[in-house]
Amino acid sequence: MDSCTVNSCGNRSSKTFKPKKNIPEGSHQYELLKHAEATLGSGNLRMAVMLPEGEDLNEWVAVNTVDFFNQINMLYGTITDFCTEESCPVMSAGPKYEYHWADGTNIKKPIKCSAPKYIDYLMTWVQDQLDDETLFPSKIGVPFKRNFMSVAKTILKRLFRVYAHIYHQHFDSVMQLQEEAHLNTSFKHFIFFVQEFNLIDRKELAPLQELIEKLTTKDR
Repeated sequence: MDSCTVNSCGNRSSKTFKPKKNIPEGSHQYELLKHAEATLGSGNLRMAVMLPEGEDLNEWVAVNTVDFFNQINMLYGTITDFCTEESCPVMSAGPKYEYHWADGTNIKKPIKCSAPKYIDYLMTWVQDQLDDETLFPSKIGVPFKRNFMSVAKTILKRLFRVYAHIYHQHFDSVMQLQEEAHLNTSFKHFIFFVQEFNLIDRKELAPLQELIEKLTTKDR
């Protein structure tokens, strides 16, 4: 297993696709993130994703959702030179799965677009949700909205599609860059987390089902 912690690793390019979303130091969420990093360092991902005793589930999901956004942001940032309008004219995850973009507000009817365009829409949309204080409150004592969990599920479902695209269309580039251990560790952490709290429907995970089984069976 790759020994990278959540936010740092050796000589990796620090190029991100979108600006990194920071959790304010000194906040309770920052403490939760530090807890997650410490348990991740132990190498036991099944335990690392479990809700810490006495903590609020919404807050735990919020902190981890921000962290996954940052991880995927960095991973996709390393391969943007290979994911172009020419190389990826549609947003796909292998020959059987193609994604069309709609966000329900600016673009109501799903549109077919290139992978870089789709991922730009997707990451911008996620960023807007994370920056919305009513959805992702950063201040202690501010309650989460009733629809928080359904928004978090949509964010995670869409972030999964970036992993799926990278694995299906750009894994050769990832290997060239010697990033495969980092990608696998990040994705395994993501999958264990969404499985622990039932955050993504099984049918949505179908494009990477074989890989998911391979990565998770070792830890049962």
